[in-house]
Amino acid sequence: MPSDLTSFHVITGGPGSGKSTLIEALAARGFHHMPEAGRAIIRDQVMIGGSALPWDDRTAFAELMLGWELRSWHEARYLTGPVFFDRGIPGVLGYLRLCNLPVPAHVDEAAKQFRYHPRVFIAPPWQAIFTCDAERKQDFAEAEATYEAMVATYADLDYELVTLPLATVGERVRFVSELI
Repeated sequence: MPSDLTSFHVITGGPGSGKSTLIEALAARGFHHMPEAGRAIIRDQVMIGGSALPWDDRTAFAELMLGWELRSWHEARYLTGPVFFDRGIPGVLGYLRLCNLPVPAHVDEAAKQFRYHPRVFIAPPWQAIFTCDAERKQDFAEAEATYEAMVATYADLDYELVTLPLATVGERVRFVSELI
């Protein structure tokens, strides 16, 4: 199991900013990746009639995201080479802050204990590519607020934020590849 967790690269930002598309493109080039928690949890909760949804029980949703992100972090320890995370454990902390919900001590502690590469890639809000769908119900204003919450959260945890360019997927892949 690798002990150098600097190969764990987070790509974060608000909804609809191209994070998942970028990670899919990096995966197509052979990089390991850990998928986003939010969309999968929403699909599962809708399918089973659960209430751990961002429009129903945000606290329960955050707890499920934390469990997902912790599992992803542990699974990634068995991979070699760079691993890209679609958000990460600090994103749960940022989500709770965004929603003005109390941050339980265990969430705060998880964000401090389970670290990633000190440089985090952040996708800024990008109106030209932003869309809503069955799982992404936020409007662009909430996407901007989420971005700001992630900036503040990762900065508070002493990560260096690197803003992704508003550019094609290929250009973003080159940008990230040059910095890892």
